[in-house]
Amino acid sequence: MPVTIRLRRTGTTKRPSYRVVVADSRSPRDGRFIEVLGHYSPLTQPPTVSIDRAKVDEWIKKGAQPSNTVRKLIANAPNTTAPSPTIASAPAKK
Repeated sequence: MPVTIRLRRTGTTKRPSYRVVVADSRSPRDGRFIEVLGHYSPLTQPPTVSIDRAKVDEWIKKGAQPSNTVRKLIANAPNTTAPSPTIASAPAKK
């Protein structure tokens, strides 16, 4: 199964935003995907790019091929990782 790292369009008409996903190369652009690696919003000034570089590196080691656009986004994106979810603990009972 050839795997690619590519953009998946979300948002509304004339207000695009994209997710950077790992998907089977045979699936449609907005179809099934394996994992979300980040987000890209071209409408903000400057465009917002948030990509988990560690996950991208893992997928490339496994043989995933990034699309040309994603390759440029990865090269220009700051080296950040996705924020880890925080677990709120319940207040202590007396």
